Amino acid sequence: MAKKLLNALTTMVMPMCARWRSILAAATCCSLALSLAGCHPSNVDWIKSERDRTGPSITIVLNSLGIKFPEPWTDNDNPYLSYIEDETGLQVEVIIPPWHRYEDRVGVMMMSSHTPDLISISDPNWVSHYARKQMLAPLDQLIERYAPQLKERIPAEVWEQVSFNGQVYAIPSLNEAKGLEMMYIRKDWLDRLGLAPPKTLEEIVAVLRAFAAFDPEGNGIRNPYGTSFFEDFGRSSPWFGAFGVQLNQWVERDGKLVYSNILPEMKDALAFLRGLVAEGLVDPLFPIQTQRGLERQVIDGRLGLFTGTWYDTRGVLEKSAARDPQAEWITLPYPQGPGGAGTYGLPTVRSYQVIPAASPHAVEVLQLLNFIAGEGRDTLKFGFEGEVWAWKDGRRVTNMGMHNRDHYRGLYANLADIPESGYIRSRLDSLGLHYRLYDNLQHISPHVMPNAFRSLPTPAMTRYAPMLAKKNDRLIEIVLGERPLDDFDAYAAEWLAEGGEEMSNEANAWYQFSRNQAKREAVRDVSGPLREGSDPHAP
Repeated sequence: MAKKLLNALTTMVMPMCARWRSILAAATCCSLALSLAGCHPSNVDWIKSERDRTGPSITIVLNSLGIKFPEPWTDNDNPYLSYIEDETGLQVEVIIPPWHRYEDRVGVMMMSSHTPDLISISDPNWVSHYARKQMLAPLDQLIERYAPQLKERIPAEVWEQVSFNGQVYAIPSLNEAKGLEMMYIRKDWLDRLGLAPPKTLEEIVAVLRAFAAFDPEGNGIRNPYGTSFFEDFGRSSPWFGAFGVQLNQWVERDGKLVYSNILPEMKDALAFLRGLVAEGLVDPLFPIQTQRGLERQVIDGRLGLFTGTWYDTRGVLEKSAARDPQAEWITLPYPQGPGGAGTYGLPTVRSYQVIPAASPHAVEVLQLLNFIAGEGRDTLKFGFEGEVWAWKDGRRVTNMGMHNRDHYRGLYANLADIPESGYIRSRLDSLGLHYRLYDNLQHISPHVMPNAFRSLPTPAMTRYAPMLAKKNDRLIEIVLGERPLDDFDAYAAEWLAEGGEEMSNEANAWYQFSRNQAKREAVRDVSGPLREGSDPHAP
């Protein structure tokens, strides 16, 4: 049994470098079952000496998100990592576990007897869990001294989102976009059917009926559906936004936070989508559709309207036009409905860079992140000047072939991304003005519906949220007509009874504390520092 356990662990971390595969497998084996695996305490000493043998270095763990390195380069042997090491004087060892179930795999590392020095993670529940177990290093004082660029450029409200009990436990890397999704429509189809671009829900439904009933492609084949989504309601946010809600978000109602999934407006949105499916305007197979499958429907001319991303103009829409030169896609306004119009807001924090409490190299890790956010930003975001991009007529112009080849550099850049408007525009415009990437971000920004809860997840959230998320299947079944619409009321009651009420109480405790803190800060701004006991909200 011990041999099987060790073999399983070794297989799980196979893509890592050989030395860390052996370290992680041995360390995990020891920490989980010393007697089972036959490990001896002296093995732990060997692990430490093996790692320290090569001298000062830091070990960082990244999620590849499916990004691959072009031959002959690897995660630990490529020009951009060499650039980082040369400029910082650090020796950086990179570990990239298989991205499938990444959180579980780095969880194994946290339980081993020797942890890496930096783990990049996108799941706030993971960060909250290990911060509460005091397994992550508090960073406040170290940031002040060793990462001044990070401290200065990251807004105070964002630092609050990576704090627990008044201590910072992660370096946030930020999203450059406030929102992701926007609607596109085939203008050539509209023109062929004599229709104007729709603006309201009712007008969009009329256009979908025309797309489904006639032959806007002009190929003699009736299109079966007007639009579609993919699994878990992917690419559907403007439809919900028309009813004033977004899935899986906390919103403010009458001074309190409530979960959008159980609001009456959510039931109205589901009823509307249920009608579209019943009428044959939405592909009923969307629950088993993948993102790539939806994109293939767009490229193949089977959909004339879809919700995509702001960067799809240099992706799926470009491929659609390559297949059919007559395919002309235009941006639609967010459809106006009874609740307004909008799309879900991306979290401010894209990923969290945490330092395990056992790491002796917190200073070096912060120096690395400070470099990535500062002097190294241009090279890691744009690529090497003169190779990937060059100045032309006063603006950057990117060689797209070299840009795509060196796409992997983003794995390092994204460890400490702090977007700024002018910088974002310069980068996006360099990829090609005809893609309208910056314009797309500007189109989305005024219509973003942000999550009203902006903190690390509470204990109840880490405990109940994953289980409650599985109940979203009930919402899909309602839309498909497999459950009656009124089953939504039972769903909402169960959500509250099975942990949702406890989550709501903790969310509102944070919300009230945050509002009171904002009032105290406002008093400080006007009156100067408050003396102890002078807080007007103190009992």
